[in-house]
Amino acid sequence: MSTRGRIGLELKNGSILSVYHHWDSYPEWLGRILKTHYNTRQQVAELIDGGDMSSCWSEECWTNEEIIPGVKGVGSQKYGPQYYSQRGENCPPRLDADLCEYLLPANGEEYHYVFRNGEWVCYNMNCYVESKLPEVVEIPSAALHV
Repeated sequence: MSTRGRIGLELKNGSILSVYHHWDSYPEWLGRILKTHYNTRQQVAELIDGGDMSSCWSEECWTNEEIIPGVKGVGSQKYGPQYYSQRGENCPPRLDADLCEYLLPANGEEYHYVFRNGEWVCYNMNCYVESKLPEVVEIPSAALHV
């Protein structure tokens, strides 16, 4: 079973550009990967540019429907995103007008991340209530060794 999430980048006008993330989206994994490997605005923008993904940090990528272990195609980088577009799907980033719209629980994601003001913020969508924003969850500070 997966822990689904959404990864977003706050733009200058307050809108949020985001993508769906399927596997291990809890703060102890995805949060730490984002803080460790996607910690600049440019890195986050490049990650989101690829569209929805199975995982943002994998040794495997798709070639059509087949998963090829250890193939990344970006220099000698061993790990990287596993985008649905690699298997032929069209899943571009989603644009929301503001943070409130971004946090609407439309697709059953359990955690929403947003890169804003140079740092990651994680929202626990399991405690979403229409009258207030979801709870902010701390992302562990220790880096993962992958």
